[in-house]
Amino acid sequence: MGCHNFFFQLVSSLIPTIVVIQILAGQPLLVDSAKTKKPTGPVINVTKHLSFPDFSPQNPRIHNDINLLGSAIFSDHKSCIQIPPEDPHNRNLKHLAGKALHSSPIRLFDPLSHTPASFQTTFSFQFNTTLNVTTSDSDGGSGLTFIIVPDEFTVGRPGPWLGMLNDVCDDDYKAIGIEFDTRKNPEFGDPNDNHVGIDLASIVSSKTINASEVGVNLKDGSIHRAWINYDGQRRFLDVWLGPDTNNYPSKPVFSCALDLSPFLKEYMFVGFSASTGNFTQIHNILSWNFTSISQAVLRVPSSESCESKIILEREKIDQRKAPSSFLIFLAVVVLILLVLLNFYVSGKRKADKSIDTVVLPEKKHRPRPPNKPRRFTIAELQSATRCFSDLQELGRDLRGVTYRGTISNGRQVAVKRFSTKFLSSHSVDRRRMAKEIDAVSKISHPNLVPIRGWCYDHREIIVVYDYLYNGSLDKWLFGVARVGVLPWTRRLKVVRDVAESLSYLHSKQLAHKNVKTTSVFLDVSFRAVLGDFGFVLNSSESRRSEAVVSQKADVFDFGIFVLEVVAGRRRRSDPGEMDLLELAWARHESDEKANVVDRTIGSVVILDQAVRVMEIGLLCTLNENKGRPTMEEVVEFLSSERPVPSTRIEPISKHIKKKKRIRKHEDYPLK
Repeated sequence: MGCHNFFFQLVSSLIPTIVVIQILAGQPLLVDSAKTKKPTGPVINVTKHLSFPDFSPQNPRIHNDINLLGSAIFSDHKSCIQIPPEDPHNRNLKHLAGKALHSSPIRLFDPLSHTPASFQTTFSFQFNTTLNVTTSDSDGGSGLTFIIVPDEFTVGRPGPWLGMLNDVCDDDYKAIGIEFDTRKNPEFGDPNDNHVGIDLASIVSSKTINASEVGVNLKDGSIHRAWINYDGQRRFLDVWLGPDTNNYPSKPVFSCALDLSPFLKEYMFVGFSASTGNFTQIHNILSWNFTSISQAVLRVPSSESCESKIILEREKIDQRKAPSSFLIFLAVVVLILLVLLNFYVSGKRKADKSIDTVVLPEKKHRPRPPNKPRRFTIAELQSATRCFSDLQELGRDLRGVTYRGTISNGRQVAVKRFSTKFLSSHSVDRRRMAKEIDAVSKISHPNLVPIRGWCYDHREIIVVYDYLYNGSLDKWLFGVARVGVLPWTRRLKVVRDVAESLSYLHSKQLAHKNVKTTSVFLDVSFRAVLGDFGFVLNSSESRRSEAVVSQKADVFDFGIFVLEVVAGRRRRSDPGEMDLLELAWARHESDEKANVVDRTIGSVVILDQAVRVMEIGLLCTLNENKGRPTMEEVVEFLSSERPVPSTRIEPISKHIKKKKRIRKHEDYPLK
């Protein structure tokens, strides 16, 4: 085995030398022919067809084919998509935004020929003003947009932004929209409150058309139909608008040459977005058909046989000019020097074995399947993260820094590098911590981020997780620059997902030790998965007692997590703001718990449900001897209508009034 390793190292070290010799000898370097040679073959058409006669929630296919974001729902009453949904309680529906997108991306651009796909779509829609509007509000909301966007998770701003774009979208964010706007916003160049606009990577329309000129009033409450045809070969767009019939109106509202290729990626998501501002309106999408036709090159086998190709290659090799004697001599000298250098380095390593620089002894591992967790070297992770570049940084906390990386098999990963300062300040038993990382990597749960590997080289402790494109939950909950609006139904699902993952961990005699919104991530379907484990084991504690204490601390942290999700704010935000835990208990004692619920969710929140979840969160922050539940009990509370035991939620004003006794989050003030 040692000979194999030596031979591999020797060959690897010779590669740069061989390249130099090739250059000196005038030989061409080996290149990837796939990157330099355009694929040839017959051009074929790839067709994608979508058909939704209605959007009845009773149809299970609808839930798989359409992704709803923000304030968008399937209406059971009208069998349509509504943005925002009708509210039977006539609550405020102002400043809401939502999207409805086909769940799979569609090929809309051929990168080889730089030709956009041709597509045809038609959909019926209806705008209804809400029942509780005043006379001044009766002019309706902001309107509806047919959109083509590069991702399926960005929710735009409400109001005149039509739910299409937000402040986080950069200048290169490729998006196309055809808007049916019912508000006049002079700042965006709108001509009136009844127009069609063509939006190209901007909310400011490049072209606007007065819908009144074709006899359409978008706000009259009737059902309208739009037809949009785009010819990719001719780069020509036609838009018709009229009553809900199967026939085109006699005259299109827009018919002009338009090159969409600068605004298209190869694969895009199609669907609808809508919003409300100071004026409210229900946007209903009742039916939708979409067909796209894109060009692709069909790759076929070569006409030449393998045998003839081999013979041809041999003839080419024989015809090559042999390298000169000097170059052969130079290669032999370099080879000898490398052999001697390798022997010297090997001897040096043996002499330094007594130095205590390796945390764990080297073990010979059997080959693992590609998706199994494995041990990485520090060199592999440096290569994956570009030497832990600041440009690859995803976030940092007291424990260390997390980087985005790409490992050798092309998988995107998140690399958590524990800081030396943190490990030394907490007297961490590295050997036991390594064993716990290994134990956690062996368990599997849909709501736990898979661990792909670890590294213990050169006193480093690094954990490698799967990378999740929707990022951490805190970016969806806090701040004015949040990337999207999470509706209450998704927040409730997040709380349940995290509770189930913690319950599963505790059943395996493990603990997370770092439960917070920055440790919860959202996958492409907005399922919550828990990652960024704490893994801190003090050498002074026994493993059993440490696990018991950590599990109770997990429950407390989960309670704080629940309060932050319900309230839409961090436990400690602005210096003048009241601690969220104190505020929640104070509102509990005054029976004003509803005032803690995040108001930016809008009126679609089920208030009684949100208050119940908040009570479960408060239950988790009780003193250990006053009835703090286990995670198994918490899961039962969240998944059933079992009443939360109010007798166990005792007023704790004696704790919250003495603010000096309230310590930091990590100290578990109410244990």
